[in-house]
Amino acid sequence: LLSDWFWWEHLWLPQGVKWSDLEDGDGYIYAKVSHLYITVPNAVAFMVIRYFFERFVATPLGKTLGIKETIRLKATENLVLEKFFFSHCKHPSQSEMTGLAKKCNWTVRQVERWFRRRRNQERPRIMKKFQEVCWRFAFYLLAFTCGIIVLYDKPWFSDLWEVWVDFPRQSLLPSQYWYYIIELSFYLSLLFSVAFDVKRKDFKEQIIHHLATIILLSFSWCANYIRIGTLVMVVHDASDFILEFAKMLNYAGWTTVCNSLFVVFAIVFIITRLVIFPFWIIHCTWVLPVHFYPPFFGYYFFNVMLVILQLLHIFWAYLIFRMVNKFLFGSVSEPITFCKLHCRGSKVP
Repeated sequence: LLSDWFWWEHLWLPQGVKWSDLEDGDGYIYAKVSHLYITVPNAVAFMVIRYFFERFVATPLGKTLGIKETIRLKATENLVLEKFFFSHCKHPSQSEMTGLAKKCNWTVRQVERWFRRRRNQERPRIMKKFQEVCWRFAFYLLAFTCGIIVLYDKPWFSDLWEVWVDFPRQSLLPSQYWYYIIELSFYLSLLFSVAFDVKRKDFKEQIIHHLATIILLSFSWCANYIRIGTLVMVVHDASDFILEFAKMLNYAGWTTVCNSLFVVFAIVFIITRLVIFPFWIIHCTWVLPVHFYPPFFGYYFFNVMLVILQLLHIFWAYLIFRMVNKFLFGSVSEPITFCKLHCRGSKVP
């Protein structure tokens, strides 16, 4: 009964369309929930590939670009301070410093030095950061290239009205299948590995982003929103690989090229996320479908989630504009700050 309620046709499909209308036949194949099962083992495979990529590709590349790890002095073993470091805080107050110094029979200056070194040990190394962004750059560049190859000859790539022709009775193409499965598998792998990756300032936003991406990719697959889904994925891929490449150069110390890429990234981000996405993609999902079928629950759910995604775009755009303002008026002397932005965006369809 729960399964019947969850897969109620009025939730997922327009009025008058049944699941039986989307069964394979006459050489046509339609998207099914069972197709998504393979994304879990694929996500594990992505994690394995990532391990070898970071070790045998990203690390040698980083050394070639001139990345050098700074020598960090290791804090002396001290059980009292170690316990306080993990159970209380990493930045003790002056009174707490004094109390810890008495317990350890140390001077306050020695305790301050210990906490400073211990915090430095917790900071991720530059090479690890470079490995992560190099992996994401390689994937996003490949995904964007594949997206263009998949879509360039499709009629809905240039005419958005074609997105809804015969919806939802639109057969699945092999290129669409692999494009979706690879993207969804990749985001599952990012969610699985989030505990081991470098924790960034917008960690919560990224968790929301990954979950929203996985939910909406899965929903759009099951409801056969595949045409519009592929368009959204390629729109977002257009700026993602530029940002990751800029981060790579930032960690390598190529500040001049990094600044130039920042300008390119900002322009592409604004065009794709603040212009194309709201005024073409969301317009396509909100306005055009009602000319083909009456609104239903899936229609509202889909569009509300896309609006939430657009709010995330505005949040990230605000960070970008703030950095541009600092660059223009000279309040930031180094270009590395912008590269710390995790303006990933989403591949959510």
